[in-house]
Amino acid sequence: MLVAAAVCPCPPLLVPEVAAGAAPELDAARAACVDAIGVLAASRPDRLVVVGPAGPEGHGPHPQGARGSFRGFGVDLDVRLGAPEGGSEVPERELPASLAVAGWLLEHTGWSAAPVDGLGVGAPLAAERCVRVGQEVATRADRVALLVMGDASACRTLKAPGYLDDRAADYDAAVAAALAAADVEALKGLDEKLAHELQVAGRAPWQVLAGAAAGADLKGALLFDDAPYGVGYLVAAWS
Repeated sequence: MLVAAAVCPCPPLLVPEVAAGAAPELDAARAACVDAIGVLAASRPDRLVVVGPAGPEGHGPHPQGARGSFRGFGVDLDVRLGAPEGGSEVPERELPASLAVAGWLLEHTGWSAAPVDGLGVGAPLAAERCVRVGQEVATRADRVALLVMGDASACRTLKAPGYLDDRAADYDAAVAAALAAADVEALKGLDEKLAHELQVAGRAPWQVLAGAAAGADLKGALLFDDAPYGVGYLVAAWS
């Protein structure tokens, strides 16, 4: 069953080497992510499952030790999703960017509390399917923790990747309220079409969380809520 969850944004800019001179601008977001992962470690999980958005090439499971890279962002930096398990063969398939950021966060925090595996989910995945995936994830061990990666809208300012959309702030506020309250039903009900229009990368991973958390009676706390660069970044912890 699910015993804890952390929700973090997944921009490669969270990695200081990628952000370079702009790295201090996301110091508060990084610190909140560290705090959220600390909640996961404190929950004493038997397994940590990392869920994040992925394109077609990154869909599906990614085992512990899978490799990720930030070379596509001009940085000679590789990461792994947890330490490789002894004797196991690491597949050649590279982590999607969201799980590579998660891998960096876990390395940055020195994660050693439990084995890790990853799951890439596509933006078009329907809410009902996301919920079913979450229900399956919650059965992978007696005590499961989730690290859920995903950004909110990319339309909060004129310079945002998706330009300014007046609906974005309200959408992000509703998600923030749901994460703060650990409101599973609110996450299940997120508007898929609107999420697509607002370029919300986290919608499907959040709904996987909703499926995993159903019946777990977790309490939520919102640790960070801001929109640097016009993109909504939310950090929350459930336990």
